[in-house]
Amino acid sequence: MNTRPVIDELHGPVALSASFNSDVSCFSVGTETGFCVFNSEPCQLQVSRLLNAGIGIVEMARNPHRTTDQMSGMAEMLGNYNYLALVGGGRDPRWPQTKVILWDDAKKKDAATFEHKTAVLRVRLTRTHIVVALQNSVHLYMFSDPPRRVGLFETADNHLGLCCLGHKLLAFPGRSPGQVQLVELQTMNVGIIPAHASALRALDISQDEKLLATASETGTLIRVFSSANCAKLAELRRGVDPAFVFSIAISPDSNTLAMTSDKSTLHVFDLTQLPGRPPPSLSPAKSANSSHSRRPRSQSPQVNSPAADDEPAPKKWGFFSKVPFLPRIFSDTYSFSSAHFDMGDEGTPAGSSLPYLPALGSLPTRPMKGILGWKDNNTILLLGTGKDARWERFRIGERLVMQGQEEVMKRQIWKDGWKRYLGS
Repeated sequence: MNTRPVIDELHGPVALSASFNSDVSCFSVGTETGFCVFNSEPCQLQVSRLLNAGIGIVEMARNPHRTTDQMSGMAEMLGNYNYLALVGGGRDPRWPQTKVILWDDAKKKDAATFEHKTAVLRVRLTRTHIVVALQNSVHLYMFSDPPRRVGLFETADNHLGLCCLGHKLLAFPGRSPGQVQLVELQTMNVGIIPAHASALRALDISQDEKLLATASETGTLIRVFSSANCAKLAELRRGVDPAFVFSIAISPDSNTLAMTSDKSTLHVFDLTQLPGRPPPSLSPAKSANSSHSRRPRSQSPQVNSPAADDEPAPKKWGFFSKVPFLPRIFSDTYSFSSAHFDMGDEGTPAGSSLPYLPALGSLPTRPMKGILGWKDNNTILLLGTGKDARWERFRIGERLVMQGQEEVMKRQIWKDGWKRYLGS
């Protein structure tokens, strides 16, 4: 049974899926012959498992080989990082795509199976819960002996299996397009956020689980909400033209948001101006150099250690942002910096973002690119799948840029390295 569209007929390794773990210390990759786990930085192969069949989805909570003590039994799974969630895929899937296999990598065998009636599109797991996203429903399980289902939620068509699982909250699409359901795991209380007028395309919850970021299929705006009262805190503009949003991610300190799209551009936004958030403190290095923020043009540019900008970024359109009755695009908040990331030939859209949208009940017809992970508050990692499976690293910091006749220190993002993680 072929459960995933053929990505490339050529010989060679193909990444069917890629996903960071919760702390972005490593990432897992499903292939036509099994799965691999790589260290995130540096990008190095850590584990390779040959199953002689395809794995379409691999998910893990943390590094599966970080602990030294090996535990046994389902009751002790809460303290064990050797478990991964696997779903079959590719030309010759190891298991039907309706099954989620909880894989015990210490014993090299499956520890539990979650069966469903339709294809599994996404899996998320922590030390206490597992979430399985289907086309029109989300299933919540608790780790126990055996694992038991504690929640079943209906959703609108969720082609990409969108869901975010934290230690306290679970977020996924609502029953109507554009809505978000926010579930408190302890009480199972459900909040509804009318985030967008069109269907959702991306979701992310901050590490402290106080912020929720969303993007729709239009791809022009990213909205940020408070998880405490579901109030909208910010509206960030990527651009004016529609785009297919690949991924959005909030930095560990919740001060920055990153997003990628099929425009092959990585945008970063400042969140320090959100209501109720304290302004970022100056680092000692920046305080010492604050009197030298402007340098004569004759001096050579240099890169300072990354630091948060203590002044609000000026509006993109300058004084036009204050002129009344102009279209809102002049007053919207744009990214403070952007950079190009490589999508490869197989990821280049042919004039439309629709090829990334799967048909009903299937998976995307193009390899996914621009999968985001924050290694730290100033380092962003990007993953791409397919035959041209790439790892890319971006840094955020202050650099000298030209402004008129002067060189001014501004917060910037730039590419710092890349690698084809599956080899040539």
